[in-house]
Amino acid sequence: MSIATSVPHPAVETARRFARSSRTHDGLRCPNAAFDAWFARQRLVNRFEVTPVPFSRLRGWRFRSDTGDLVHDSGGFFRIEGLHVTGDLGEWSQPVINQREIGILGILVKEFDGVPHLLMQAKMEPGNINTVQLSPTVQATRSNHTGVHGGRAVPYLEYFTDGSRSRTIVDVPQSEQGSWFLRKRNRNMLVEVVEDVPDHPDFRWLTLGQVNRLLRRDNVVNMDARSVLSCIPCLPDEPAGGAYGRALHEALRPGSWSLRSDAEVLHWISDLKSRRELTQQRIPLSDAAPWRRGPAAITHPTGRYFRVLAAEIAAANREVPGWTQPLLEPAGRGVVAFLTRRINGVLHILLNARSEAGCMDVLELAPTVQYQPCNHPGRPPRFSRAAEDPARLVYDTLQSEEGGRFMYAESHYRIAEVDDACPLDVPEDFTWVTPRQVMDLLRHGYYLNMQARSLFAALLALA
Repeated sequence: MSIATSVPHPAVETARRFARSSRTHDGLRCPNAAFDAWFARQRLVNRFEVTPVPFSRLRGWRFRSDTGDLVHDSGGFFRIEGLHVTGDLGEWSQPVINQREIGILGILVKEFDGVPHLLMQAKMEPGNINTVQLSPTVQATRSNHTGVHGGRAVPYLEYFTDGSRSRTIVDVPQSEQGSWFLRKRNRNMLVEVVEDVPDHPDFRWLTLGQVNRLLRRDNVVNMDARSVLSCIPCLPDEPAGGAYGRALHEALRPGSWSLRSDAEVLHWISDLKSRRELTQQRIPLSDAAPWRRGPAAITHPTGRYFRVLAAEIAAANREVPGWTQPLLEPAGRGVVAFLTRRINGVLHILLNARSEAGCMDVLELAPTVQYQPCNHPGRPPRFSRAAEDPARLVYDTLQSEEGGRFMYAESHYRIAEVDDACPLDVPEDFTWVTPRQVMDLLRHGYYLNMQARSLFAALLALA
């Protein structure tokens, strides 16, 4: 595999079309004022209720008598089991979400008056901070779109499963949170149609510029949408404005200079993967000491990390009107941050080669800073002080993680610009890369972790 030095696939023209969409800040199909009114109404009119309940109130879920694993009676969806980890990170056991299915995270694209629009959904997820957030057109596990839940069909799924109905722009498998999932991945898809698409009250056509506007707001664009947005090929003709925008524009340009060549970046990744050790052994949940199962939660005795609980959900606009399920609730709010720096006038991002318990392949590239302060009292990670300095921030929002599996999982997402005092010579598990190099890596699966992709979508919104 090599990182292309030209604009990412599929073509320069496609990338420029999406740049045109990103420059269209008010919609042709749904103007901003109409969207804001519609989205506020979606949060009001769609009845929902999320109530924590004892495990004994779960319907269709049970703890297996032989392993203690929490499983669904159908054998689908996901399971909570134990994981024993050894290697360079240390040795420990923990609960983990094992979801073997590869789902679809897909955004449908259609051109209106020469401008590509994205079909976005107002979707309720039980663990969202404010319940309804903007999601991809399709956000479904295999159990969802094969009807294991016995509910309504997933709208617009046919455009992603029937190749004759659309043109594929992006289709790449990407991972999800390695600290909480075991080797979890989904297809991140972007497909374009020319035919008329039926309307649905829970969906609206938005330009990329409108979605970028919403990325500046707290807890509006959900994690799955941010992941797909990060994979969109985009080549702005002009910078957004200001010194930062000009540096970012230069850093996205095909053939732009970078501190490390593409080959050197790939060598650095491969070398670290070959030298690091990470062994993952699935174990019974009942053997995941020192974690304890109580009547209503699975917890660590320190109260740190996360807990697994049960919830009863009622929702008017989902495939089924009510259900129960397990959810993972983090112990506290996280911090996810990029340090960026102009080097020879070209913007670079400082990435961290990070191993996590459930990684697909030893490590992935993560943001400069990614941690939960409550789990590291008095021991903040490297670069965290610069990444949290208000004077350096060019982007700062609160964003939710995936609300279908996590309860109120929220992090500060930040992008900071540092000056020449920040060294170019960094520890071996960090490296400076350009946004163009990141965009090239995103053409392939399992290079950037979920948090890095989410934050990269926000960075592109500044271009």
